[in-house]
Amino acid sequence: MENLKLNENMVYRLTSAEDSLVPVIESKLKNKIVCVPKEIDRASGIVIFGKRIKSLIFSTDISIIKNNNADAVLAVYPFTPQQSINEAVMDVSPSPVFCGVGGGITTGNRSLAIALDAELHGAFGVVLNSPAKNALISEMKDTISIPIVVTVCHDQEDIEARIAAGATILNVSAGKDTAALVRKIRKDHPFVPIIATGGNSPESIIETIDAGANAITYTPPSAAEIFGEIMEKYRTENL
Repeated sequence: MENLKLNENMVYRLTSAEDSLVPVIESKLKNKIVCVPKEIDRASGIVIFGKRIKSLIFSTDISIIKNNNADAVLAVYPFTPQQSINEAVMDVSPSPVFCGVGGGITTGNRSLAIALDAELHGAFGVVLNSPAKNALISEMKDTISIPIVVTVCHDQEDIEARIAAGATILNVSAGKDTAALVRKIRKDHPFVPIIATGGNSPESIIETIDAGANAITYTPPSAAEIFGEIMEKYRTENL
């Protein structure tokens, strides 16, 4: 449908969603955002504190976190968890944030302190890496009152023990075997909330959702890749 101008800066248009038309409002200065794959809409979602979350963007890039349409942010990074990083992400993000709090090298009282700080600053949940001990999960359950997301990366994980220790949500990240692992967990645990990586194609996202994932994490292109596309466009326009 043709765009209809509302005023100097805003544009209004309609898009179809099932049997209804949805008004879409965009700004000339806010019309370029990172969009998660539309296939994620097939997921049931997980309702946390009244908000339904189907998509989580996996990033700590502040510019991407500020400019995306995902339902939430998965702020997990390959460095020692730091309160300052978590706070910066939550300060910028317009959507709920799930903060990484360790579980591997960072553990024990340090993870507990970071988790409590994340909750007090407004995190919707905390994420523990797969090496996290069940004793840590149990202590964390007694320390905070937001969901504890425990990462599962192989099919030898004792899921029963994770749930018994206090895992609220399972975050399945098993590479090419993710859908198969989700299917296995879902068979044994029909009601446990599952977040899972969706892969790089619509087909893999659909397969993971059909296997039983309630929500999907999406890894966006880097800011450098996005900027590269913009610069290429600028070069072409100036020829």
